[in-house]
Amino acid sequence: MTDTAGTRRTGNGTAATGRTDVRLKDVATAVGVSQSAVSMALSDHPRISEPTKRAVRAAAARLGYVPNSAGRALRAGRSTSIALVVPQTGRHVFGHPYFMHLLVGVTTEANARDAALMVSTNPDESHGVAAYERVLRSGAASGAIIASASISDPNVNRMVDTALPVVLVGRFAHLPHAASVGVDDIAGAAAVTRHLVRDHGLTRIAHISGPLDHQTAVDRYEGFRGALAGAGRPCTHSLAVGDFSEESGRAGARQVLDSMADVQAIFAANDEMAYGAMLEIRSRGLRVPEDVALAGYDDFGVSRLTTPGITTVRVPAEDLGRTAATVLFDLLGGTAPDPVHTVLPFDLVIRDSCGSHPDH
Repeated sequence: MTDTAGTRRTGNGTAATGRTDVRLKDVATAVGVSQSAVSMALSDHPRISEPTKRAVRAAAARLGYVPNSAGRALRAGRSTSIALVVPQTGRHVFGHPYFMHLLVGVTTEANARDAALMVSTNPDESHGVAAYERVLRSGAASGAIIASASISDPNVNRMVDTALPVVLVGRFAHLPHAASVGVDDIAGAAAVTRHLVRDHGLTRIAHISGPLDHQTAVDRYEGFRGALAGAGRPCTHSLAVGDFSEESGRAGARQVLDSMADVQAIFAANDEMAYGAMLEIRSRGLRVPEDVALAGYDDFGVSRLTTPGITTVRVPAEDLGRTAATVLFDLLGGTAPDPVHTVLPFDLVIRDSCGSHPDH
């Protein structure tokens, strides 16, 4: 039987408190095994030895750990619900190709598991916590995927530190214990920058970054700078900070063209900004790539539709969503390794916006 304060009575009348703040990792720390081992032990998995199972069960009882009901439902083949949390406005999320590709991937995996998907966004720019609070308060989701959060967003830490299983999309170096799925943006940006320098001989290159409170933007800028530093020839660069929108790409190109004499190329941190830069370049009577070479990042569509097509780095956003959902379901089912950090490959896609291929 159960008392009102969440205290369970065992068969001999002793009390065992089922504390909701005790997490799987607390039991794992107490026993000295991984979280996945704890989960498998509690589900009587044959891979776990009997002594370990007994130790895990004893620690769980002592700490008052209550196994996640969603995980039990998942292992029993019953449906569950997951959330995709994007701390941006719905207009931004559903109007951007990255999120639509990501959503397709998450939905594909959720449908395969007969799981419902909840998408939580912010109502406006001033309510940065709403997307998280909606998921935490409702209790409707058994686990959450968090995408496009800023480095300094304290709500990410708060979500990770709850009992709710969470998978982060992107790189969060300050949360090494959290499961994450991403792409090596440092390497991707370095690859496209090296192409501009080595294959085209361009040494005066500007970068239009995304907002530098987002790890994706920071990593792409770092990859750009690192490739210039290791180019083996003197290179000059300038920086304009955008927000991943077409408008900010045009504004960034305006800033660069006004301030950097004889700029030879612009590398924008996504294709939307690269397209905006292309519009600004052409508005001045300049040509791409004859006067200013251009490169972007993502390859979600616009880079293929322009003339010339935009050289870019292909990010497998749909695969990111599918993989993040797979990891989340593994966490719910207690079969994920501890911790999970999955890095998916990127592709350098060379088109005509950076010019022909001279022999350098």
